[in-house]
Amino acid sequence: MEHYSFGVDIGQFYDADDRRRQSVEIELGTEWRDAQSVRYELNWIEDTGELYVMVEPPPPVWEDPFGDIYVQTNEKAPITGMTVRVIAHMDSHDRLEQVLEGWQAAMAESDGIHWLADRLKAQGVADPSWAGGST
Repeated sequence: MEHYSFGVDIGQFYDADDRRRQSVEIELGTEWRDAQSVRYELNWIEDTGELYVMVEPPPPVWEDPFGDIYVQTNEKAPITGMTVRVIAHMDSHDRLEQVLEGWQAAMAESDGIHWLADRLKAQGVADPSWAGGST
């Protein structure tokens, strides 16, 4: 079995596009959880339109709410720090508010991150790299 990395570390993420460091960034909750109680933080970067999650190190085998399955094997080092993944693109703060209306209540749910994945897909803003995945 193979180990799939969730994304890049936060430093690599910001280094890849200078606009990310200069932009206004809006935090949309730090306590999103999935069915395995993995914690996510949700943020939006105004200048790039990127909605991204940071995720804490996952358990050895799990499926994220965006349809990807991750397996850590003994041959590779486990994920040890928070990693970043862009999950959607929105071109304005108004659109962000429209798409994520009700996010505070959804985040409080035990598997609220699935609400987020479903909502982004239904609104047509999900990043194409996972939009076809199952939830």
